[in-house]
Amino acid sequence: MNEYKKGVLSRTIRFCDKKNRETLVLQHLFVHGRLMHRAGLKIIITPLNWEGRIEICSALDGRVTNQGVERYRDLGSKHLDLVESKHIDEQRMVLKMRTNGSCLDIAMGARTRIFVNNKTAAITSLSADKSGGYVARQFMVTVARGETISIEKLICIYTSWDTGIYECLSEAENTIADDVESFDSLLKSHVIAWELLWRKFDVRLELSNSDLDNSDLEQYTQKIIRLHIFHLLQSSSVHSLDIDVGMPARGWHGEGYRGHIFWDEMIIFPFLNYRTPRITRTLLMYRYRRLHEARLAAKTAGCKGAMYPWQSGSNGREETQQMHLNPESGRWLPDNTYLQRHVNNAIVYNIAQYFQITQDIQFLSFYGGEITLEIARFWASLATYNPKIDRYEILGVIGPDEYHDAYPGAEKPGLNNNAYTNLMVMFVMDQALNLQHLIPEQDWEYLRKKLGIEDRELKIWQKMSRRMKIVFHDDGIISQFEGYEALKEFNWDEYKIKYGNIQRLDRILEKEGDSANNYKLSKQPDVIMLFYLFSAETLRKMFKRLDYSFDKDSIVKNINYYLNRTTNGSSLALVIHSWIEARLEREGSWELFSQALETDMVYDPAGSTREGVHLAAMSGCIDILQRGYAGLEIRSNILILNPLLPKSINRISFHIRYRKHWLDLEITQNHVKVKSLTSKAIPFTIMIKDEIIRLYPGNIAVVDL
Repeated sequence: MNEYKKGVLSRTIRFCDKKNRETLVLQHLFVHGRLMHRAGLKIIITPLNWEGRIEICSALDGRVTNQGVERYRDLGSKHLDLVESKHIDEQRMVLKMRTNGSCLDIAMGARTRIFVNNKTAAITSLSADKSGGYVARQFMVTVARGETISIEKLICIYTSWDTGIYECLSEAENTIADDVESFDSLLKSHVIAWELLWRKFDVRLELSNSDLDNSDLEQYTQKIIRLHIFHLLQSSSVHSLDIDVGMPARGWHGEGYRGHIFWDEMIIFPFLNYRTPRITRTLLMYRYRRLHEARLAAKTAGCKGAMYPWQSGSNGREETQQMHLNPESGRWLPDNTYLQRHVNNAIVYNIAQYFQITQDIQFLSFYGGEITLEIARFWASLATYNPKIDRYEILGVIGPDEYHDAYPGAEKPGLNNNAYTNLMVMFVMDQALNLQHLIPEQDWEYLRKKLGIEDRELKIWQKMSRRMKIVFHDDGIISQFEGYEALKEFNWDEYKIKYGNIQRLDRILEKEGDSANNYKLSKQPDVIMLFYLFSAETLRKMFKRLDYSFDKDSIVKNINYYLNRTTNGSSLALVIHSWIEARLEREGSWELFSQALETDMVYDPAGSTREGVHLAAMSGCIDILQRGYAGLEIRSNILILNPLLPKSINRISFHIRYRKHWLDLEITQNHVKVKSLTSKAIPFTIMIKDEIIRLYPGNIAVVDL
């Protein structure tokens, strides 16, 4: 079994020192998959051609600092202060630190045991503590050539925010003092925990037999898919269920973006929704607990309702930096990305998707509904009604494309009538109005009274859901924002020849004294995001409701227009473009998918993976398989499978959980097979291609393609 399927990091090191002594070192590390406070480390040392004394230092180090991102190193990086440390005995020690900002207590305990040839070694040890939060023991072991030294270190960690404990340091002491388990026994239960996780979360891919190298390619592709799943499950694990935690863009793997939370949940949640929606619920509760701060932000901006920040931190305030450095020019520039108010729409979209899959009325009635209503109220107060055209406009915001934050030469940042934002506002209004039909009547009336929502507000929302302004070019192209059509076309060939990699054109142009604001170009999908989030049928209905003409040909024309003007300067760009191509040109989609899959796998000196993996890109790759190629969708309370597999894929199979049903799905070039595992759940309706089936627990549906 692969180590990532076990959840174990293993290293093998063989080295030779200046005296030509050769040593083999094996290392195994894990953080327990079921016991959230436990971790283990085992190191096996074998002297291959020498004998003598080995000194081993086992420590708990609280002196760690944030030094993982070069451009942040001038910022405050020391966040931990020593509270207490001590040695319990010759094997056990504990350390307690406190964060100097949030005053969170963190306690760790460790027990270190040493074996020679699998037998307890006769060793001597002494304290090797240093000042400032470093507690350690130094062990001396004498070994012969070829003997094996095994060092087992079991670790526990508790914080003052943990539930069901008395105090974190005493809990760490008790865990380490009472621990009689070996590394191997703890590892065994950890591997079983991951085995159970893989039963739910694994996505299996079988490629077609079109070439001789296909077997290696299939193994390589499958390995990356599973590694992405592993990273997602590390960052959004079942351990999160009772914790106030959000979903940082880089997960817990690095210091990029300082751990802030953006809108990446929109790409990550589909993976979780269909397997462990309880985790999604926990992550949505992160937003609900910060609703008060969002209300304060809206009030400060002169608006009603709740305005969530583009970058959210511990208490939900706006954490977006005010200045950012262009490494190409060395100049500090204003950062206007805080105007990406569309993050509010993403939150409502996430709530709607979660509810579609789970039918969690309780969450919608008490938490999700309140967020939705307050965000609708915010948009209603921010929007401007234009009586000349009888439409609502949204002025002074930024869309998903961060290359454009102002009009050419403008002193004030912000753009008017960003198409993505405005259409998503229509969606928000529709969701807010639909609440009264989804939740119990008494819960609806409770929310209305609690929030003071009046009939006149509902009437405005109703009109906004039908009269939002969308700007079009003369040729029927959706304008990314009002005025986009007047921007200059960009000389792509010249800059590709001049610079090669032009993914960050904004930096290149600023260095030249120019600005991306002057041109028709995009860092990442903006208008195209609409085609990622909504099916063609849903989009046509949305435009029709707004009284705009929009047909299938318009979709293809818009997609091609913006694909040709995007630099893919974001890790999400390839994912979104692969998704879009899945409905237009499947083999082209597969090529883009293969590139997106390697976002954090292939070393790029100019890349930022060292600052943390890109969780949304990882999750987006899985989503392409399950929703893009398998065609998984929920519409009008019907589970839909409308597969379009590229020729390179012969079979996709995975599990999903849909309204208390566990389903085994198998999609091939020739058929779709859905098996509902035995349960007490009520039957549901599924549509495979154009065939509608009522599926009962324990039954199997097979449709030939």
